[in-house]
Amino acid sequence: MTARRPIGVFDSGIGGLTVLHEIRRELPHEDLLYVADSGHAPYGDKSSAAIEARSLAITEFLLAQGAKAVVMACNTATGAAAALLRACYPLPIVAMEPAVKPAVERTRSGTVGVLATRQTFASPAFARLLERVGTGAEVLLQPCPGLAERVEAGDLNGEATRRLLARFLAPLLKREVDTLVLGCTHYPHLTPLIQSLAGPEVTVLDSGVAVARQVRRRLTEAGLLAPADRPGRERFWTSGDPSGARELLARLWRVDALLQPLPEEVEADATAELLGPRPLLSPT
Repeated sequence: MTARRPIGVFDSGIGGLTVLHEIRRELPHEDLLYVADSGHAPYGDKSSAAIEARSLAITEFLLAQGAKAVVMACNTATGAAAALLRACYPLPIVAMEPAVKPAVERTRSGTVGVLATRQTFASPAFARLLERVGTGAEVLLQPCPGLAERVEAGDLNGEATRRLLARFLAPLLKREVDTLVLGCTHYPHLTPLIQSLAGPEVTVLDSGVAVARQVRRRLTEAGLLAPADRPGRERFWTSGDPSGARELLARLWRVDALLQPLPEEVEADATAELLGPRPLLSPT
């Protein structure tokens, strides 16, 4: 049955688990597949062509596992490759959008800060987002090189992560931002630390809940919602070191989560042929 097929989700690493948690809460009966492309992280310092190639390769893998929809749980991948994936595959492709619109609507000081990777800020998609919704407040952009890597290393509240975050937050707090947008799916893992450094008067926003609701909407429109006959299951793959990933997955998801290494043909560097013309694939 098509509706019983799983939802595929991917990110450059374990950051997208923040989105997966929201999808699980919103859709408790759906089976979920998750690919952590940790062996190729971080995406934030890679070229758009490299990110496109990885996004295509992982999407092909998820489709081979029977995915009925694909969620790009990565802002950097969204900016570089969402348009390409949507042009290639006629099935629901749900992507990220930093929560700039709700931040602009909620700010009291009129100044909003956005934490993200340089690649996200450089993407045409982010430029269009700012043009569309960012005119109601001053929106300050803070690149955070190295921050996603701290999360991948499992350092969610250590001194090195604290120092890095304090350095990134200092210029924003000096400008009296009262709303912070987390524009990378790794960063919500650091929300308690960010909140402690920014103070209780600063609101911290991310897009996980909105993405989960969009997944429900898209599946409902396509008639692909799973029947409520059993709890959904999860399967995980990584292109990184499985032993280290298992320990982190146990901390951030569940101790009995099934994690497998990504097959070698997906792990291998995508070739230029991946970026050539693509045939449309049927979602059925």
